Amino acid sequence: MRALLHFLWHESGLTEWTVNWSGRRHWWQVYHHLMEAAGHMAIRGEALTECLLIPEPFKAEERAAIEERRAHKLKRILKPSAGSRRLMVLVAEVKDFADARVGRQIVIKHMPGFRLHLEGETWKSVQRRFEPELKLWQSGQTSHLIMIATIASAAAGVVTVNEIALMSVSEQWLPIENGYEQVLIERLARLRSKSVKGLRFDLARGQPFANATLPEMKPRPVALYIVPPSADLAFEAKLKEMIEARPDLSAWVWRVANGEMPPLPLPGQGRDGARGDRA
Repeated sequence: MRALLHFLWHESGLTEWTVNWSGRRHWWQVYHHLMEAAGHMAIRGEALTECLLIPEPFKAEERAAIEERRAHKLKRILKPSAGSRRLMVLVAEVKDFADARVGRQIVIKHMPGFRLHLEGETWKSVQRRFEPELKLWQSGQTSHLIMIATIASAAAGVVTVNEIALMSVSEQWLPIENGYEQVLIERLARLRSKSVKGLRFDLARGQPFANATLPEMKPRPVALYIVPPSADLAFEAKLKEMIEARPDLSAWVWRVANGEMPPLPLPGQGRDGARGDRA
């Protein structure tokens, strides 16, 4: 699920940022970029848009029309064909995980009155698997929590979560997976030059990857890497291998255990000038 969400975010251009866009990215833009990207995707031979629900920006004066369009979309799971249990993919911003008699009720932004039921065991699994994302969301006033889930209709018309993944995003809707990335993204968000946030897709959390890139940097683009305090020798070896495999990119490295984040590379710096912390 996380890989699909990352792919949607990447294809939507929502991993890109420049300070020139400040104040111009809201749910309206996020919604339209995601829907446009989904229009070019398919799952198991079916157009993704046929089984995808993304809440359209809510306006009180258009509530009836919005809810009618949503109900039409949800017919897929609320009125499945005989003998089948159909699923939909939901991508939305979480407003709250509200208490329920059993499990949790997920409250979704831009979908007032709509509730998703999350079973108790599934909620426990979510808390374990997505602890960093939940903590970032709970501790930040400007961050957002994005969910992707497969949903289905259960008894009495209750819509339940089948499978779920979470992604924390910044004020600029840029994905962040821990506090170190948050520091980096906050710094990158002030730059006039474009930055592109890296995504893991199917890569395990303990593996290195380019946390971000500066594609317009001269004389060559720069890949930005964060080495967490928990990194071991295998992590360092893999990182070295990744850097050496891309001679077309300069490398900037922040080894968190060494202290505060190094200065970001400046235009015109050579390959060595972009390294940040040295090995």
